[in-house]
Amino acid sequence: MFSPRAYNRPLFARVLALISLTAVLSGCAEEKAETKEIIRPVKVIEIAGMGEARQLDYSGVVRARTEMTLGFRVAGKITERLVNVGDRVKPGDLLARIDPTDYQLAVNSAEATLFAAEKQVQTTSLTKARAEQLFTKSFSSKAELDQATLLYDQAVSTRDAAASSLSQAKNQVAYGNLKSDQIGIVTAINADIGQVVGAGTAVVTVAVDGEKEIEVAVPEMDIAEFKPGKTVKARFWSNDMLTLDGHVREVSGSAERQSRTFLVRISLPNDPRVLLGMTATVEAAAASSEPLVAIPLSALAQKDGREIVWVVDRSASTVHARPIGLADYAGDQVRIADGLRPGDLVVAAGTQFMAEDLRVKLPLPEQQSARAETREILR
Repeated sequence: MFSPRAYNRPLFARVLALISLTAVLSGCAEEKAETKEIIRPVKVIEIAGMGEARQLDYSGVVRARTEMTLGFRVAGKITERLVNVGDRVKPGDLLARIDPTDYQLAVNSAEATLFAAEKQVQTTSLTKARAEQLFTKSFSSKAELDQATLLYDQAVSTRDAAASSLSQAKNQVAYGNLKSDQIGIVTAINADIGQVVGAGTAVVTVAVDGEKEIEVAVPEMDIAEFKPGKTVKARFWSNDMLTLDGHVREVSGSAERQSRTFLVRISLPNDPRVLLGMTATVEAAAASSEPLVAIPLSALAQKDGREIVWVVDRSASTVHARPIGLADYAGDQVRIADGLRPGDLVVAAGTQFMAEDLRVKLPLPEQQSARAETREILR
């Protein structure tokens, strides 16, 4: 009688043998793959020799050394503005005017008061003269003469006070005309027609002709490098060929409340190519600091909570982690205070793939010659 179980026993044995052979071959392949050494190509930079100074670069704006913010000396409503931004002005030029109606009424009142005071002086003068005549002829007493003299003196004082009030009222009318007292150019209009302004409110800003300066904002970490008299280089965005030597003239005594930066004024030589409002870059060298090395940010890594770089052992072509001390950051670079020496080869990219004693493949000499060299920077 036919038995399926007897027929499939040899086939089952052959399948088991094939599976066992496949497993043995796979294990050998995996063991061979595990024993194969990984050599990873890397991009490196070489720490160059020391010698250059750290450059401090800050952007600023060209301003006049003297800027006048002009306002009316009296309060009122602006009825006329006669200048615009960019207009040149000279002493005596009328810039704006406020409504003088109330101040003119005050003048009229002061004139009337002065007129009455002058009439009172005339009356008391006649009374005094009459009292003197009567006293001379012994028709009146000394007390009557003294009283007439006192009334006259009082009338004279009242007249003088009225005259002063009239002059003051006329001045108030004159103060309703805002005039320039320097030669310069209008740089800002802070109030316009129809606006009611108080005494002293900024209306027009005038940049006085003369010396120009660059105003830059310097953070507190570098403000010690800017001392009055320090020589700096000034470059201008609108003209790459224009470079001027400037000097630090003024350093703010306190930091700005919001930006926490110090305003520094850089004096410039007289050059007609430099215009107000131009954007400039001020370059200055740090005067004194310890030597620092700059490397790309991509070369920075972390291990066990510390900043490290991967340094290549030239003889063994392996990488090793080296702890470093950070100074600060500068753009796309980081400045290193300690841990690196001239001649060190540092992995510049792909630090996440590095491991201790990992073998690496260095660039060919012609490729390595095109690498970006680091430079020593003085903080």
